[in-house]
Amino acid sequence: MPSKVATRKSPEERRAQAEALQASIAEQVEELRDSEAWIRFLQFAQSFHRYSLSNVLLILSQRPTATRVAGFRQWQAKGRQVRKGEHAIRIFGFAQKKTTDEDDQAEQAQTDDAGQKLRTYYPMRSVFDMGQTDPIDPDDPADIAHRLTGDDPLGILASVTDYLTAQGWTVEREPIDGETNGYTTTDGTQRVVIDSGLTPAQAAKTALHEAAHVLLHTGEDRVEHVEHRGIKETEAESVAYVVAGILGLDTSRYSIGYVAGWSDGDTETIKATAARVLRAAHTLTDAITEPEHAAAAA
Repeated sequence: MPSKVATRKSPEERRAQAEALQASIAEQVEELRDSEAWIRFLQFAQSFHRYSLSNVLLILSQRPTATRVAGFRQWQAKGRQVRKGEHAIRIFGFAQKKTTDEDDQAEQAQTDDAGQKLRTYYPMRSVFDMGQTDPIDPDDPADIAHRLTGDDPLGILASVTDYLTAQGWTVEREPIDGETNGYTTTDGTQRVVIDSGLTPAQAAKTALHEAAHVLLHTGEDRVEHVEHRGIKETEAESVAYVVAGILGLDTSRYSIGYVAGWSDGDTETIKATAARVLRAAHTLTDAITEPEHAAAAA
């Protein structure tokens, strides 16, 4: 028999609480934006180069859980060190050099201000994901989402696992390098993977987050998913925060910073996702809960 979380709340009470929790996300993000931690995080986030869509797809094909990437020396300049033994992610760079009439004509030839012909080429570059690095400074500017400690006394992870399994998904616990807590495959294999090193509380929240991806984002075009990744991560974590809150697990220590980071602190983005977030939160809550008297009888 599938595992369910026992609740005394009526469906009407759960829906009212869901709306209040979703609205509180934007309020708490606004509070975070006024903090020194947010200023440091923003300076850190804005220092990254924005890659072309083709390079983003290349990065994710080699490391699907990648979030922010930079070169070895660039990471050192940002206060983080690439761990020994990490494999580089290979992407296309951009470079130009002066050419002469005797040289082979480049496909993309340009002329500089002095009239000198320039040849454009795209050498392979090595970059690393943030999950392949460790902070040099203990006061890490990237640390605005703090992993949860504690247990999962309600059995949220087990309930979400049973729900996803019934939908044809496989839920697995495996070690995941770096800061990534879990991921949902987009290649048709229908796998949800949750880091085996997480605390029970963090694993429960991560399961809710990945279940939200399953409900909202599977089956979408991969390019679309990449282009709108910030919105999709905002939606998934908002669903996790709302459902966890209804069940009595406060995830704000992690969720608010996570949503703020992926939404760029834009509360209008958070508000614009409200309808989709609430719809998924209602579906997920209804699927993994049962009235307390029914659980006692079972």
